[in-house]
Amino acid sequence: MRYFAMVAAGATLWGFWPLFLRPAGLSGAQNALLALLTMALPAPFFLRRKSLSDRRATVALVIMGVADAINVALVFAAVKRGPVAIAVLTHYLAPLLVALSAPWIIGERRSMRALIGAPLTSLGLTLLIWRPGADFSGWTAVLGGASAFFFAVTVFAAKTAARAWSPLGVTSVHAAVSVLTLLLLFGRDALPPLEVPVLWVLAGGVLCGLAGNILFNMGLRRIPTSATGALTYLEPLTATFLGWLVFQEALGPWGLFGGALVLAVGVWVATEPQILDSPLPLISGTS
Repeated sequence: MRYFAMVAAGATLWGFWPLFLRPAGLSGAQNALLALLTMALPAPFFLRRKSLSDRRATVALVIMGVADAINVALVFAAVKRGPVAIAVLTHYLAPLLVALSAPWIIGERRSMRALIGAPLTSLGLTLLIWRPGADFSGWTAVLGGASAFFFAVTVFAAKTAARAWSPLGVTSVHAAVSVLTLLLLFGRDALPPLEVPVLWVLAGGVLCGLAGNILFNMGLRRIPTSATGALTYLEPLTATFLGWLVFQEALGPWGLFGGALVLAVGVWVATEPQILDSPLPLISGTS
């Protein structure tokens, strides 16, 4: 169960990002660049010949970096266009995509609990963040849904990259690729001003980005992808409760019920006996 706990802890740390991003007041692209740059700092120490010689794992790592940058760009575009609830809900179609496609893409045993749990967690997330009377934007939904696709790609790519790269290597090297991709996508707009808020976002990069992703990738190496998808819902769950606790955002009875549903389904999926006992041949040879 410790690997499930690692993935859960990593996703929970991602949910702390609002504590660092909101006070900084930087643009989405600037925040993304700073976060990924912090994660990429250890990358030069992990460019080893042994890891690079596994072409499949290295290609997967590059794909992960590009997909993560596009994922971030689409998420921030969706949030900027608004409403935020639509952006978040469509972005978190990713765990459902992961649960449905894992048996075909990487040959994992099908998890019935994950297939049942994915729509239930989507319902719980809807109750958690939906606000009555909120507008609907078709373009926001398209951008959020597209980001979900690229987020799912990063999960599968990370799983394959872990064949030859350590969790810190996966985290830092993919982030370096993401930084380059963001600079190509946004150019100078991604460069933040040299002011105090930059240091605050960098601190978030250490806690939420570097530590969160290392824990997530350590656990991801040893648990089925379908269970990973269910546990990633801890990110919006954490962010929402922090918004209520720190930023005085409204959270009514239905929101509390939705949060409890997300948490309960995540535990239910992660404790499925078939998942706990199933071998993971694709990652058994990781270094």
